[in-house]
Amino acid sequence: MPQTVEVFYSFRSPYCYLLTDRLIALAQDYDVEVMIRPVYPIALRDPEFFSRVDPLYRPYHLNDSNRLAEFLNIPYRRPVPDPIVQDLESGAIAAKQPYIRHITRMGQTAAETGSGLAYCAAVMKILWNGTTDNWHEGSHLANACQKAGLDFDALDGRARREATALDSNIEQNQEAQRAAGHWGVPLMVFANEPFYGQDRFALLCWRLSQNGLRKSN
Repeated sequence: MPQTVEVFYSFRSPYCYLLTDRLIALAQDYDVEVMIRPVYPIALRDPEFFSRVDPLYRPYHLNDSNRLAEFLNIPYRRPVPDPIVQDLESGAIAAKQPYIRHITRMGQTAAETGSGLAYCAAVMKILWNGTTDNWHEGSHLANACQKAGLDFDALDGRARREATALDSNIEQNQEAQRAAGHWGVPLMVFANEPFYGQDRFALLCWRLSQNGLRKSN
C-alpha cells in the first residue's frame, strides 16, 4: 500500500508552484500517493491579513520567490493577471474574485477524481512560468488541461454548476489544514505530522524514509 502525503495547496502561492515538480517526482519515483487538497489563498480566508502584516512581508516574499526559482532553475514570473483581484498599494481585496475561485474549484474537482496533482502541474505552469499573458482568456486553460490528459470541459463544467458544493469541500480542506497544525501553504502532511513550506520537502522525504519509503516498481 502506498504511503499518503496530503498537500494543502493554493494556486496563488509561488511556493506551491516551485514545489510541484518535486511532488510529481515523489509520486512517480516512489510508492507514494500525493493527495492535493486545494485551499483558498490567505487573501480570501483572511481579507485583513495584508493590512495587518508588516510592510516588509511582501517585498521579502517577492525577492525570495524569485531567488528560489533561480536556485531551482524553474521558469518563473508572477501571473498576469494575478489570480487574486487586489489593490497592491492598499492591500484591499476585491469582493468579487472570479479567477482564483474558478481555478480552485476546478482543482477541487480534479482532486476528487484523482487528478489533483496533474491539474496543479498543468495550470500552475501557465500561471507562473512567464510564457502566458492573460492565462484566464481564450483556450489557455483548456489547452493546458488537454496536454495533461485532463477533461477540461468536465472540470470547467462542474466548477460552474456546483460552485457552492465545491466551496464547501474546499472549506473542509481549510479546516483540515488548520487541524493538521498550520494555516499556510504549501502544507504537506504525512501520518498526521505537518511539514510547512517547500523548504521542508527534504524533511518530509526523510520522515517517509524512516517509515519504509520504497521505489516504485
